[in-house]
Amino acid sequence: MEKIIEILAVVLGAYLIGSIPTGYIIVKLATGQDIRTIGSGSTGATNVKRVMGKKWFFITLLLDAFKGALPVILAKIFASTFTDIGLLPVLAAVAVILGHSKSVFLKFTGGKSVASGVGTILALNWVVGLIIAAIWGIITYTSKYVSLGSIIALALSPVLMYLFKQPAAYIVYCALGAVYIIYLHRSNIQRLIKGEENKVRN
Repeated sequence: MEKIIEILAVVLGAYLIGSIPTGYIIVKLATGQDIRTIGSGSTGATNVKRVMGKKWFFITLLLDAFKGALPVILAKIFASTFTDIGLLPVLAAVAVILGHSKSVFLKFTGGKSVASGVGTILALNWVVGLIIAAIWGIITYTSKYVSLGSIIALALSPVLMYLFKQPAAYIVYCALGAVYIIYLHRSNIQRLIKGEENKVRN
């Protein structure tokens, strides 16, 4: 019974932290606008940039990454259930991503979970997380497409977890997380194919 309570507490806590709509709050407080009615409708950093510029893009990016990492770190430090296979940190990671993309505070709307997803990977293995962040930065900078950098970087995350000999739960999480985040980018993929995707800079 104690194990079940611990699992539920981790999942619920991570989901609620993930649900904190960082981008929505920033834009609402600064401009009074609902970011879900602007641009792509996402609450993520890229859409925040369309409203408030590069500075707030990076602030939102860092806050979302921190939001993703925090529940995973707490689960790694305090969890006592299934510690040998790393299950609770992975459940926390899944819950925080779901919270970010389907926030209970925004009627189950949200962002595309890229920054939060990278935050969870950093918390699981900081070396893999930094490599993923570097891949994202390089591809985004050279291609000028945030979505392309996000898709490629996260698609490589399970491969990197495997190469760094991480627990099977981490590898499976990264694989499933990559599929989910790529699914959330399906409209971006269509625009990339058509050459209609918005560039992060001209």
